[in-house]
Amino acid sequence: MNSVADKLKSFERLLTIMDELRAGCPWDQKQTFESLRHLTIEETYELGDAILNRDLTEIKKELGDLLLHIVFYAKIGCEEHAFDIADVCNEICDKLIHRHPHIYGDVQVADEEEVKQNWEKLKLKEGKKSVLEGVPKSLPALVKASRIQDKAKGVGFDWEKPEQVWEKVQEELAELQQEVHRGDQAKMEAEFGDVLFSMINYARFLNINPEDALERTNKKFIHRFQHLERRAAETGKSLSEMTLAEMDVYWNEAKNTH
Repeated sequence: MNSVADKLKSFERLLTIMDELRAGCPWDQKQTFESLRHLTIEETYELGDAILNRDLTEIKKELGDLLLHIVFYAKIGCEEHAFDIADVCNEICDKLIHRHPHIYGDVQVADEEEVKQNWEKLKLKEGKKSVLEGVPKSLPALVKASRIQDKAKGVGFDWEKPEQVWEKVQEELAELQQEVHRGDQAKMEAEFGDVLFSMINYARFLNINPEDALERTNKKFIHRFQHLERRAAETGKSLSEMTLAEMDVYWNEAKNTH
């Protein structure tokens, strides 16, 4: 692994390249906070894919892409006389020191859970009116639900046992079924949302990341469905020409290969 001096040198190289691109490249010159935003989101999802695939080479590449975006934003901030990369680094360093009094102060903690609880309490002392303020409004709903529950847990608002959460899941499922029988679309949607929220809660108690779990299932379905398409093509048929029984043969075949 590289020495600290080598790491600093490589970061300085990136900063220099960023300055050169901003000064000489027409595309880089035109970029703004707003124009880069959707690209940053895309890069973050690509990093997420690489992590789920446990592809260390791709993780390294995607981290580089994200780091470039951070440096890019800092460069634009410097041009607007608002902040630069040093301010960004110092801001996060100060926050980490303040939020870890068990490392940089005299606070004692027993375990990871106490660390998280102290983190949320410190955020409230910093002026936040709600522990939920830190949950971005634009997060996808599934991820947002996980973060909301995690934040609430940080201040002690939580179930005590997984069994209690599973009972809640069953309760919500029963309420959904009632609304399905009644046929009220708005109430069905509301109850379906409650089912999803309670399932995400249950996943948390099982130490399962629901976003990762669902994405792995997505990938599994894609693999099996594309196998089905390939096997159908080999017979000279399209899927629309096949019966469900015929498709099930190839679907089960795919299940045995993945």
